[in-house]
Amino acid sequence: MGTWGFFIGFAAVALYGPAAKYFQGQMHLSGLALGLLVAAPQLTGSLLRIPFGAWVDRVGGRLPMLTLFALSLVGMWGLVFVLITVKTLTVAAYPIIIMFGFLSGCGVASFSVGVPQVSYWFPQKRQGTALGAYGGIGNLAPGLFTLLLPYAIAMWGLAGSYFAWFSFLLLGAAIYALFARDAFVFQLRRQGVDPDTSREIAREKGQELFPKEAVWQAVITAAEDPRTWGLVVLYFVSFGGFLALTVWFPTYWMNFHHVDAKTAGVLGGLGFSLLAAVVRVFGGVLAERIGGERTAILAFIGVLCGALILTFVQDFYQALGGELLIALGMGVGNAAVFKMVPKYVPNAVGGAAGLVGGLGAAGGFILPPFLGAVVDALGGQGYTGGFFAYVLLAIVAIGVSVYFWVLDRKAKR
Repeated sequence: MGTWGFFIGFAAVALYGPAAKYFQGQMHLSGLALGLLVAAPQLTGSLLRIPFGAWVDRVGGRLPMLTLFALSLVGMWGLVFVLITVKTLTVAAYPIIIMFGFLSGCGVASFSVGVPQVSYWFPQKRQGTALGAYGGIGNLAPGLFTLLLPYAIAMWGLAGSYFAWFSFLLLGAAIYALFARDAFVFQLRRQGVDPDTSREIAREKGQELFPKEAVWQAVITAAEDPRTWGLVVLYFVSFGGFLALTVWFPTYWMNFHHVDAKTAGVLGGLGFSLLAAVVRVFGGVLAERIGGERTAILAFIGVLCGALILTFVQDFYQALGGELLIALGMGVGNAAVFKMVPKYVPNAVGGAAGLVGGLGAAGGFILPPFLGAVVDALGGQGYTGGFFAYVLLAIVAIGVSVYFWVLDRKAKR
């Protein structure tokens, strides 16, 4: 259920990306304005990860997850209402559309709720596989919606497509509410068992990771550890970069390579988002076998190679190869980072998940407007030039990954 909750909430990453051409055509948006629009769900989805990740350490994952779903449903319904009542969008509707994007994006924060919810159910030795499967399956959502939304728009129009999405979110939230369960220690707390006894019983049941008692103590504990900030950097590149390219690639393929919306949805959804999501599962297994540190080094080398190709070539098939390399690197990198979170911050998994997930995912909001601004400045060539930012980010991430590898070697000695 943690994975299911992440899947239905995380779909909001693709809220505006596949429909960007329709919004741009109706509201006549600049590259920067378009970048802000497609990134809007990532802002709230990133910022809310920190408090909601910490809240899990107090009450378990079920209540925070349902709260995020409620906020997302308000945003989705508002968007549907606007599209039904306003027949032709103009630039005057831009603030309203982006506001409902912020609200709908609350579900994106489900990631930092699901990570500790899943972690507390599993022993340390199975964290890589469990969180790899959690992240990989949950990450399928943006790719699927990027793939399907252009077809839905062609059949039902914008309003009908978003109403179908709203219905899916409502049904998914109901299923989660019916079946989701928190780990043993949270169930015992709600039954009135004192903290020490709760931990003792939960430990006998197999629970190995336990939360801090205070809501913000987990965040403070994680923030005081410099290794947390190294993980934030890695996640900014892998996951923040993934979020940004999930919404940007459809625009890139349509405006630079001049493919139709459905083809761009296939290239962005299947060629990037879905591939990165599936690879994340295998990345978790690889991280358990050779370590998260080595896995991260290999992953960011892949991102670097893909970014170099996209920056310096204009051929369609070579660019597609670059996209696939970045997808593989980011998918494996995402799994490697969250293999290291319980290892390096074991006493504040929820707080660390909030900081790493929240601040790392901020790349999903920061990078698309930057890519759009490069297009405004350079014209059509900006669609390739903007990828140089990923070259620089990948180099930084490789350096940080080597730092963690050195730490691991010292610890083993």
